[in-house]
Amino acid sequence: MSKSKVLLLGTIDHAHEVWSSFTSTIELITPKSTNRVDFIAECNGGAFDGVVAIYRTFSSIAITGRLDDELLSALPKSVKVISHNGAGYDHFHVPSFSKHSILATNVPTAVDDATADTGLFLMLGALRNFRPSFLALTNSPHTFRPSPAPALGRDPEGGKVLGILGMGGIGRNFVRKCRPFDMKVIYHNRRRLADPALEEGATYVSFEEVLKQSDILSVHVPLNEHTRHLLGKKELAMCKKGVCIVNTARGAVIDEAALVEALESEQVGSVGLDVFEEEPKVHEGLLKNERAFLLPHMEQRRRRHKSRWKNGV
Repeated sequence: MSKSKVLLLGTIDHAHEVWSSFTSTIELITPKSTNRVDFIAECNGGAFDGVVAIYRTFSSIAITGRLDDELLSALPKSVKVISHNGAGYDHFHVPSFSKHSILATNVPTAVDDATADTGLFLMLGALRNFRPSFLALTNSPHTFRPSPAPALGRDPEGGKVLGILGMGGIGRNFVRKCRPFDMKVIYHNRRRLADPALEEGATYVSFEEVLKQSDILSVHVPLNEHTRHLLGKKELAMCKKGVCIVNTARGAVIDEAALVEALESEQVGSVGLDVFEEEPKVHEGLLKNERAFLLPHMEQRRRRHKSRWKNGV
């Protein structure tokens, strides 16, 4: 019996044993191209004829660009499924997948713990204003602490309101991890969760109210045409003055230029960010602001979750 052809976009860094076990049933094909134009030409030239499934990593966006109608039209008609080893699906133009009858899959739950853990770290670092002291110690250990002393930090306790923007798996996980701080929790989704047990004791409020009431606003929404710049200049102005904003979702959910402006005016008190609007580029205003606690998209850099991603897909 002939083997099924599978196109691999990106490289396998973990779960090698699992992938090796597939060799008896699949023929693994890799592209020669390194950019979108060449990849589409390779498709049109018949290099991938007979491929039934495609497995892609996040970094393969450099090869294909966004998986939109142009790219899907170039694929052989034999392709039935494209699997992504990540939680987000913003690289997929979903209507085009429907048009071409191609199934798209991802692995959202594999990273719930890792992302929520990172959100907690960013929240505490941003509230406590750890960045200037961290940089002073690591860059000039003989000084020990920065001089002049940075602004005093804030505690998560003390009756603060935690607002969750996007109460999916990661949002709910984050709420559970924040329980020891005894914060009042509110949330906003497109619609209220149907099962009260999934609300984790949080109160559903409107979009405007989650902005106005939150002392800490944690962002957990996917990036799509409706959520791009969901938090812009107008929305940031609606927030409680001095709000701490945490974003472990996608950078472009927040208008980065507006965020920098709000930080500089102290409308936003501090931010904890693991994602950026134009990764790997980071807005200069964030790099210069000591109240911006930043990580270079590290929430999923854990061996266990990388393996779970690849095994799950």
